[in-house]
Amino acid sequence: MNQFRRFYLWRRNKRKYPRLFYPKIINNKIQLPVLEQSTSDVKANFDICVLIPCFNNREGLVKSLDSIRYDVGKLCVVVVDDGSQSPVKEEDLFLFFDFEFPIHIIRIEQNAGITKALNAGLQWIEENVAVQYIARLDCGDLCHQDRFYKQASFLAQNPDVGLLGTWCTFRNPVNGFSYSYTTPTAHEAILSAMHFRNVFIHPTVMFRSEIIEITGRYSLDYPFVEDYALFFNILNKSKGAVLDEFLVACELNPKGISVSNRKQQLIGRKRVVSEFGSNPVKKLLANCKLLILRYIPYGLVLSLKNK
Repeated sequence: MNQFRRFYLWRRNKRKYPRLFYPKIINNKIQLPVLEQSTSDVKANFDICVLIPCFNNREGLVKSLDSIRYDVGKLCVVVVDDGSQSPVKEEDLFLFFDFEFPIHIIRIEQNAGITKALNAGLQWIEENVAVQYIARLDCGDLCHQDRFYKQASFLAQNPDVGLLGTWCTFRNPVNGFSYSYTTPTAHEAILSAMHFRNVFIHPTVMFRSEIIEITGRYSLDYPFVEDYALFFNILNKSKGAVLDEFLVACELNPKGISVSNRKQQLIGRKRVVSEFGSNPVKKLLANCKLLILRYIPYGLVLSLKNK
């Protein structure tokens, strides 16, 4: 993208965010539009803020950003660079695509882990922008073009729902292995199923921003299952729902956190069920299931999911 195109993007966005966008000239080059911290008590207003943690995956980040579709001026993105060896920079992102939404990058100098990275993003959102909904996405995962429209519409029509997910597909980009992840869609069925698995796949969720004021942010007490704990906690204080449409394609990474820390994750899941589960019988059955899973190879679990 040439400098004139960058300047056009800045001028277009400046009309929508006059306080948040301003030009900088560095080495005779125009700085790209970036969502900066507000300097007044008036916050920028958006429908949705998408929170994306990133660690050494700029290529995946760009792909995920390019899949985001929503009304111009009503969505922003916060990227938390969790100590990547090559820091994520705005100019690098805009070299690939002309993103039509403001992006703010939070840089953590040393890798702090996903829980602290997500909490840093939530804190920045709370302090700097006014949004109705916060959505999640991970680097490499792709959104259907209607995802944010459908989730925002559902939440607007169902004010009693605080947490909303979607069905999704998992795919290994290396060998093409894939499977579909479907779940219950209504609150009571979801709450029951949560005793046995995390119904909400993290990159599919959207939740009301004010719900975090009630539940608090992601807890450091549940490593590797921080999302499971937060979502179960939300369901105990608000209703949940899942759209029965495949609106997110998740990248299946054999070296990802869920795989490389599977035993610790299973232990964490047991703690989450014990803490947030409400049905004694289901809690007992869930613990039995988790005990069995500890002795089943992960490859076998994946093959069963595929079938």
